[in-house]
Amino acid sequence: MRDGNVIADVAEERFTRVKHHGRFPSAALQACLEIGGITPAEVDVVAVATVRTEPMLNYFLCLDGARREHPTIGNRVSSSLRKMAGRATEKPPIYVGRFQLSPKAEVVHVDHHLAHAASAYYTCGSTSPQLIVTMDGVGDNDTSIGIWRGEGGKITLLKRFGSNGSLGWFYGNVTEALGWYHGDGEGKTMGLAPYGDPDKARGVLDPFYPKYANGDLAEPHAFGIPYVWNDNGAYQWHFDEAEQIHALIQRHGREHVAAEAQRVLEEQAAQIIFPWLEREGLSDLCCAGGVFLNVKLNQRIWESGKVRLHHIYPNAGDAGLAVGAALQAYHSAHPSAPIGSMDHLYLGPEYSDEEIARILDARGLTYRRVDDPAVEAGRLLADNKIVAWFQGRMESGPRALGGRSILMSPLRAENKDIINARVKFREAFRPFCPSLLAEKAEEYLVRCRPERFMITSFDAQPGKRDAVPAVVHVDGTLRPQTVDREINPLYWEAIKAFGDATGEYMVLNTSFNIKNEPIVCHPREAIRCFFDTGLDHLIMGSYVLDKK
Repeated sequence: MRDGNVIADVAEERFTRVKHHGRFPSAALQACLEIGGITPAEVDVVAVATVRTEPMLNYFLCLDGARREHPTIGNRVSSSLRKMAGRATEKPPIYVGRFQLSPKAEVVHVDHHLAHAASAYYTCGSTSPQLIVTMDGVGDNDTSIGIWRGEGGKITLLKRFGSNGSLGWFYGNVTEALGWYHGDGEGKTMGLAPYGDPDKARGVLDPFYPKYANGDLAEPHAFGIPYVWNDNGAYQWHFDEAEQIHALIQRHGREHVAAEAQRVLEEQAAQIIFPWLEREGLSDLCCAGGVFLNVKLNQRIWESGKVRLHHIYPNAGDAGLAVGAALQAYHSAHPSAPIGSMDHLYLGPEYSDEEIARILDARGLTYRRVDDPAVEAGRLLADNKIVAWFQGRMESGPRALGGRSILMSPLRAENKDIINARVKFREAFRPFCPSLLAEKAEEYLVRCRPERFMITSFDAQPGKRDAVPAVVHVDGTLRPQTVDREINPLYWEAIKAFGDATGEYMVLNTSFNIKNEPIVCHPREAIRCFFDTGLDHLIMGSYVLDKK
């Protein structure tokens, strides 16, 4: 960050190619410095999204003297967890990169949930008082849910709920029971849920989640011991209750238990959020934390009519903590600084046409140059081709937003199955999202609002459900990205070119990767994905690769 503005934000997974990579983010840190055009010695503040000290920073940031990180009680208490994660006796070899800070640089620790709250509040773009709600598995001080008030540039804690009130752990346990990663596969659980009927599994999950009423925790739940598994550098959670839920799934059906889990999540979250809005006399709501990656929950909140302004930090999970910690550190030091807005997430690396051409030539590939990549993309999409789109700066966060995207026409229902089978290699029930021109949103979305980040679903307008079937989920909803011409003009032009040819100003957009891999970052990864999947065309910068 520079002067309160986010300049660069990149996840380490994009460089290591290990999804949710959990070790020190050396490559990402280096990329952010390069994008910002600074050296480590020019950094004024390093914000760390935990109140625990992290002794490993002493090595990586060359900390000395009063700034050294010493083991704290919090570190010792969590030592058993760290041993299970394989981190208890780690020390990097000398060839691992280090970052020499200035002796004047500060290291600031920010509470995990406060960092989530800051990511939402300080990017909401409003000076009105906000209720801030943060929800995830668990963070510092055994917090799973935080209720805050944001007003006058300051965040004030109203209430914390501990791990015995964790809705994130509950939903993650159902996800693990369904056979997916706890902390990663929750989107699959959400996508499967509309295929089921919660009434066919009504109440079977009652023993496995905490109960809320009127804004308070009415029935805490003992989740037992949280276990951690180091899976090639990504840390996976496990709870024994997942095995009990798995047995229920065998009796009641995968889709019905997923539907019941989604019903429970929405019902319990409503018992927290709406009473606190009323208690604080507020109608503006900011949200962050991994639970708010659940777009159906966000839709229920928005459609309640109880919220006037609803802002969810788009990188809502723990990957967004870095921005939140930095924002909190900045606004603590500059309490009168204005609250900004976040209009885009194009905060990663970019590659010039010259760099792309050198990479293509070094591999001996045949390609062609086009004067207008947007027009070319629109033409190919109108011809029902699958197009990989690699343009400008890479997006931060979990969604592809027209920087590193795979595109196809939404006009044919079978296109969803084609991409799932030929390109993504993932479950057939998984839906795809649309990108549409912002000025056309009311034609496609019921009760629409600007939605630049695919963080909320909407009901599709009845007259459009059959027109764009490849991006309408089985429950009649869309998870859209509204594209503004002034924010991403090239992507806007590509969608417009497709719309001019077909009459529908919307394209199917999914992330440029295959299942279980991070979104591509570098042109070499785009090339690898292109040749290892059923993609028809790759447009990188001004260059196009075609398959016969």
